[in-house]
Amino acid sequence: MIDPHLQQILVAMAESGVQLPEPMTAPALRAVMDVPMPAPPVEVAAVREVEVAGAAGPIAARLYHPAPGEVRPLALLMHGGGWVLGTLDTHDGLARILARESGCAVLSIAYRLAPEHPFPAPLDDCLAVIAELPSRAAEFGVRANGYAVVGDSAGGNLAAAVALALRGKDNAPARQILFYPVMDADFETPSYRATPDDAFLTSGMMRFFWDAYIGASEPNELAAPLRAKDLSGLAPATIIIAANDPLHDEGLAYAQRLRAADVPTDLHDFGGAIHGFASFFGMAPIADQAIALAAASLQTLRA
Repeated sequence: MIDPHLQQILVAMAESGVQLPEPMTAPALRAVMDVPMPAPPVEVAAVREVEVAGAAGPIAARLYHPAPGEVRPLALLMHGGGWVLGTLDTHDGLARILARESGCAVLSIAYRLAPEHPFPAPLDDCLAVIAELPSRAAEFGVRANGYAVVGDSAGGNLAAAVALALRGKDNAPARQILFYPVMDADFETPSYRATPDDAFLTSGMMRFFWDAYIGASEPNELAAPLRAKDLSGLAPATIIIAANDPLHDEGLAYAQRLRAADVPTDLHDFGGAIHGFASFFGMAPIADQAIALAAASLQTLRA
C-alpha cells in the first residue's frame, strides 16, 4: 500500500498529463522528466554556481553553504535519474534541505550523462571532483577530509561506487548516504516482479537506463556494487529504501551485505514509500522522515 500523501501526489502528476514518451529516448525523457519537483522553498545562507574538475574537463556544480565564513563538513551530492536524467535544478530542493537540516555544506555535481557518456564517465567525474577537493576546500569553506557521499537512485549507485573505488585511500569518504540506490542489474528480484507497469519507476525504465549506462556489457562492481566480492572496510552507511520500488530488494541486499562485512549500516525501510519519495519533502510526512534520517547521518560529520 502506498502512503496516502504520496498517492495524492501521484494522482496529481497523472492528472497533469505527465507520461513517459514512446519511443523512450534520452532526449524525449529529459524533456518530460528534467523538471524540478514542486517543493516548499528552502533558504540556505549561500548558494553559488561553481566549476569543478571532471575527468574530461570542467563540469558544473552548485555549492550550498549554511554558514558562510565557517568551515563545515561537506556532502557531495550525486543526483539520480538513471545516469541519463537529472540536473542541478532537479535536485536543488534536495540539496537545500540537506544543507539546512544537517548544517553541512553540500556540493551538487553535474556529472556527464549516458548514453552520450556511458560508464565509467559519470563515476570518473565524481572521482575527479573528489581528487580536486583538497585544493578547493578553503575556497568552498569546507573540510577537505571527512566528507560524505550522498545520492538517490543512480546517484546512490555512484555514491556507493565512489566508496568502493576509494576504499582504504586517504581521500575515501567518511560516510555514504544512499536513497533507494541502484545496486544491481537483476530484473528478476521479487520487488521487480511485483512492480506494476504504471509505477513511478518501472522495469522498462530501468532496462533502458542500464542499456544507456553499460550497453550489452555485464556490469562490474563499480557499475553494480552489489556484485562486489568484498564490502569490508567501506564507509559507514545510511540506506533508505522504499517498499513500492523495483529497487527495494537490491538496496536491502546491499545493506545486509554491508552489515555482514562489519560495515556500520543504518537501514530504513519505508513501507508506504515509492521510488523517489524523499524529493516530496514538505508535502508528505514520510518524505520528511527520510530527510531527517539523512540529515542526522550527516550531522555525525560535525562531531
